[in-house]
Amino acid sequence: MYGDSVTQRVVEASCGPLLVDDDGVLINARGIVYATAERFTAPILASPHTDVYDATQRGPACPQLPSRLNFVTGPVIDQLPRSEACQVLSITAPSNAENLPVMVWFHGGAYMSGSGEAPKYDPDLLVAEGRVVVVRVTYRLGIFGYLNPGADGDENLGLRDQIVALRWVKQHIATFGGDPSRVTIFGQSAGGDSVFSLMLSAESAGVFHRAIIQSAPLGLLEGREPMTAAMRLAVADALGGVAPADASVEQLLDAQTAAVTAAQRFGLTGGLPYAPIAGLDPLPDSHRRIGDTAPHVEILVGFTANDAGPFLAMNPHTRRLQRIGLARAAGAVMTRRIFGHPARRLATTWTAHGGNAATCRVDWSPAGAPLGACHCIELPLLFESECWADAPMLGSTPNAIDRALARRVRGYWSAFARDGVAGLGASHLRV
Repeated sequence: MYGDSVTQRVVEASCGPLLVDDDGVLINARGIVYATAERFTAPILASPHTDVYDATQRGPACPQLPSRLNFVTGPVIDQLPRSEACQVLSITAPSNAENLPVMVWFHGGAYMSGSGEAPKYDPDLLVAEGRVVVVRVTYRLGIFGYLNPGADGDENLGLRDQIVALRWVKQHIATFGGDPSRVTIFGQSAGGDSVFSLMLSAESAGVFHRAIIQSAPLGLLEGREPMTAAMRLAVADALGGVAPADASVEQLLDAQTAAVTAAQRFGLTGGLPYAPIAGLDPLPDSHRRIGDTAPHVEILVGFTANDAGPFLAMNPHTRRLQRIGLARAAGAVMTRRIFGHPARRLATTWTAHGGNAATCRVDWSPAGAPLGACHCIELPLLFESECWADAPMLGSTPNAIDRALARRVRGYWSAFARDGVAGLGASHLRV
C-alpha cells in the first residue's frame, strides 16, 4: 500500500458491497469477479451481489506454465492462486477520487502467462501522482483463451473476457470515483496487442476513449492461418480423444505446449503462437475498422530500443551470431521489423484516418543492464515498486530505477489519460 496505516472498510459499490483496503490515500479493491464462464464458453457479465465480497485478497491467475521471460522480469505471478475462473479485476483509486480519468491495464506474457493481480503491476504511484483510477484485468490465456479445442465453440475467449471487463468498468467504475466517459486502455507486449484488437473490435466501441500500446508485436499479426491450423491439429493429437471439457488442466497445458512446438516451424510468427484470431468474432479479418475507430480514439504507441533482445537471447542460434559479431545487428533488425516499424506505421495510418496519434521510444536502461533497453524495461518505471528488485533485466546495481525518469513516464501516461495527445506536449516522445 502507498500510505502507512491500512484499514478495511465496506464500500457500497454498484456491483455490490465490497470489503476494501483504504489507507487514507489510496483504496485497493482486488480480485473482483467481473464475469463468469464455463470452460471454453463465452463470458457472462457478473450480476450484482448482495453479500459483502472480500476484495482485500488478490484473485487467481489463469492456469499457466512458467513464463519464458522470467530471466528478464523475474517471477511475476508465483504467489498467486491459479483457477480457470480467472475473470477478475483489481482497482486502485485515490481515497477521495471523484470523476477522475480511468486507466485499464492489460498485462503481457505472450498470451500464455501473467495476471493483472501480480504485485509487479500494482499502480500505487501512478494513481497517487497522476490522480487517475487504475483497473488491472486478468483474462483467460493460452489454450483456455485463444485456441478453443472444442468443435464449433466460441473463439477468442480471452478477448471476449477483456471486452466484458470493459463493460463492467463502464457500469461500475463511478463507485470508485472514475469517469466512465474517460477510459484509457493500456497494455504491454501481448497486453498491447490486446489493446490493438480491442481497437478493431466493434463489440468494444464506446467503452474506452484512448489507448496506449506498449511494445506490441504488431509485425507478427499477418499470415497466421497456416500456423493456427497446425496448432489445432497438434492439440487434437495431444488430447488423444479426450474431450476438451473433460480434460484435466495438466492435459490441456500439455496440449498447449504441443501447439507451441508445432508453431515453431513457422519462423518469427511462431514466436507469438497464441493471439486473437482474426476473422473470428469478435475480431474482424481486416483493418477496415481503423477508419471507423480512429476519429474517436486517440492513441499512444511505442516500443523500446532493444525490444527484440530477450527473444534473440533465448534463440539457440544466437551464440553463432555472437561469434561472428552479428547479434547486436540482428537484434536491431528484429526490433525494427516486429515492433518499431509497425508501431510507427500504425500511428501514421491512424492519423491518415482522422485520428490523433503519438509515438514513444524507450531508450533508458540502467548501467550494466544485460540487455539494454529491452522488452519490458519500461514496466518498472510505470509500476515502480520494490517488487522489481529481482528483475534480471535491471542488472545488479542497487536502486537501478531512475526515479526522476519513472515519475516523468508516469506523468506522460496519466496526462495522456486526462488530455490525450495534447497532454503530452509532443507527438513523439523519447524516454
